[in-house]
Amino acid sequence: QVKLVESGGGLVQAGGSLRLSCAAPEFTGPFSEFAMGWFRQAPGKEREFVAAIKWSDDAWQYMDSVKGRFTISRDSSKNTVYLQMNSLKPEDTAIYFCAKDRQRRRSFVPTAIGAFNSWGQGTQVTVSS
Repeated sequence: QVKLVESGGGLVQAGGSLRLSCAAPEFTGPFSEFAMGWFRQAPGKEREFVAAIKWSDDAWQYMDSVKGRFTISRDSSKNTVYLQMNSLKPEDTAIYFCAKDRQRRRSFVPTAIGAFNSWGQGTQVTVSS
């Protein structure tokens, strides 16, 4: 288990942008050798996959509804992963969680919740119409 700390959430109007950050300040291992992901959970709904980046930073996966609007990236020198969210919609309102892959150097981009074994506490994103 690795401690992950999200930040950057807030209240924004529809059409606006936010950038979420997820840091692993105490992780001394090879952060760059693990895929990282973002998930979200709206009230009364199950947690769902949003985006993930492969350990090698050369492949990504996004849920269909955020493609073209959200971008995941990382800065391994800072043990931090980002989620740039543009053209936000009210249906993007949720608590956003970052997560670290349980497997080192996985050959594909994981999207299943079970592939991740470390989670942050979440950051609230609210998009008003």
